[in-house]
Amino acid sequence: MDEMGLRAGIPVGTSLIDAHAGGVGIMESVPQSDSEAKESGKEAVTSRMALVCGTSTCHMAVTRSKLFIPGVWGPFWSAMLPEYWLTEGGQSATGALLDYIIENHMASPHLADRAASQKTSIFALLNNMLLTMMEEQKSPFVAALTESTHVLPDFHGNRSPIADPKSKGIICGLTLDTSERQLALLYLATIQGVAYGTRHIVEHCNAHGHEINTLLACGGLSKNPLYIQEHADIMGCPVILPRESESVLLGAAILGAVAAKKYPTVMEAMKALNVAGQVVRPSQDPKVKKYHDAKYRVFQELYEQQLSQRSAMAKALE
Repeated sequence: MDEMGLRAGIPVGTSLIDAHAGGVGIMESVPQSDSEAKESGKEAVTSRMALVCGTSTCHMAVTRSKLFIPGVWGPFWSAMLPEYWLTEGGQSATGALLDYIIENHMASPHLADRAASQKTSIFALLNNMLLTMMEEQKSPFVAALTESTHVLPDFHGNRSPIADPKSKGIICGLTLDTSERQLALLYLATIQGVAYGTRHIVEHCNAHGHEINTLLACGGLSKNPLYIQEHADIMGCPVILPRESESVLLGAAILGAVAAKKYPTVMEAMKALNVAGQVVRPSQDPKVKKYHDAKYRVFQELYEQQLSQRSAMAKALE
């Protein structure tokens, strides 16, 4: 503290520290059988994006060259991985948004009681409910249940890639239904809205020089299989989950190991200690891709409509 000129009690942005440690804890968590793993490790890492997803989600990718991307934080030199430029996008409300959607629904208290009695989570109950609904309604796949329900997840503004703090959340397709099944549909549509936001960030980064084709995820939301599968299907790329369940702690331990000279470099420590767990691959059904492409267009139109409405109201108040 004295060496850095800091006083006791000074506020510290722990979410960024957690995100960067999480990135260090997962960026080399790729299967050895992956063809990518045969490439030069230094360059292969630039095709990956780390999602540290909890209350909010940080989207972190690195490059050798300096890339200025509108609406996305960075580039930051050696901010996460030494000698790489860091691009950091993000969504300000992801886990917090799912909690908000669930907790403010009329069916939530009964669902919470049932989850407690069964010693499981509300998320597990909702995921199982959606599978049952798919079978009963003869839906071709779970995601298709939300064909009439769309969510723009900007309930706390848009951090990336639009960088619009005035953006608001939108739910399209509400009815008078207050059942648990209606909550399940709203929950699924919200997950999809968040995943479309990630797709928007990745497409925007790739349009400005990145070549991201793989996601690596850690944090509380990464433990939800529906959340991860929807991201894989919507992105059309694999999502790799690390073997280590607490990647932020692992990332901090890696930095400590390098500081203690147990490893000569951060990258060598990452290659030794990052280990892939499950690899979640996107559906190969072309109908799934067609469906999500259509919903993604609706997702984009919801924001465009919001801008038009905002302009109309501003003119009315002139």
